[in-house]
Amino acid sequence: MLKRTKNKSKLINLNKKVSKHLPILTGQPDNYCLQAGLVTLQPKKSVGKHSTENYEELLIVLAGKGKVEITGRRSIPIKPNLAVYHPPHTEHNVINTGTEPLKYIYIVTKAV
Repeated sequence: MLKRTKNKSKLINLNKKVSKHLPILTGQPDNYCLQAGLVTLQPKKSVGKHSTENYEELLIVLAGKGKVEITGRRSIPIKPNLAVYHPPHTEHNVINTGTEPLKYIYIVTKAV
């Protein structure tokens, strides 16, 4: 059975001035299990290697260019209008390889 949430639709302003990370959804009690955020990486910066663990993750690139390094695989170049899916237990890193900020939205949910 799902835990009770506030059960309200939510409007999030993505134009807020933040340096690196803007939370969009953070899980309980605002929603059931979805988490999302807007990441802005400056040129030559990365988010750092991390694992999806028991979660699935979708990255949607909005601006800039970069690459996703996935442990044990080739790097994937990313740019606007591309999305990258990571299944559970995927170790990866996102790196800005361009000269402008790299902006993307990540969406994460617990794998069933």
